[in-house]
Amino acid sequence: MGGDNRVVSSARVSFGAVSKGEEQDKRLIKYLLEHAHHTPFEHCYFQFHICCPIFVARQWMRHRWGSYNEVSARYTQVKDEFYIPSQFRGQDTKNKQGSVPTSSLDQETLIKLYEDSVEASYAAYNKLIEAGVAREMARGVLPVCQYTQFYWSVNARSLLNFLSLRTDKHAQWEIRVYADAIAKIFQEKMPWSWEAFEELSRKLPLGSE
Repeated sequence: MGGDNRVVSSARVSFGAVSKGEEQDKRLIKYLLEHAHHTPFEHCYFQFHICCPIFVARQWMRHRWGSYNEVSARYTQVKDEFYIPSQFRGQDTKNKQGSVPTSSLDQETLIKLYEDSVEASYAAYNKLIEAGVAREMARGVLPVCQYTQFYWSVNARSLLNFLSLRTDKHAQWEIRVYADAIAKIFQEKMPWSWEAFEELSRKLPLGSE
């Protein structure tokens, strides 16, 4: 909602002015980002319906400048929907929170171990439900690779902050996949802002998480 034209009109309203043509408007957007005049971007909104593993959602919701409404496992019974990686990465010894590709892992054995654990947890969940345990307690046995869904409404300023952090090579691959897809949507809906953002090489601090 809003798009590049809303950024321009929100910025020019300070002087009681409107659009001055495409080229001048594009230069204005670039100027705003370069000089950290970010409030005009807060008048443009996006809303996404996200389906992702819980551990990705927990990282996502660290970006507090947005509105979230998530499906509740207190009100609905959890479906058999879990994230199973195609292969495991190894622990990065230089970056304590990162991972790296590795050939030293027995992928087949470890993925089988992972799948068995997920299946066992979901079987336990169903047995607890069948025994009459409340959904809000039975869900405690489920792993964080369970898929969840939520609506995310966010302004363009906060979305650029999200993209600057979560498309970075240091972000976890599983959330980076989502960020890369959202970047394409942003580029389609706000091409002038995206062009200016890319020109800054994502070095401009657009706020903290």
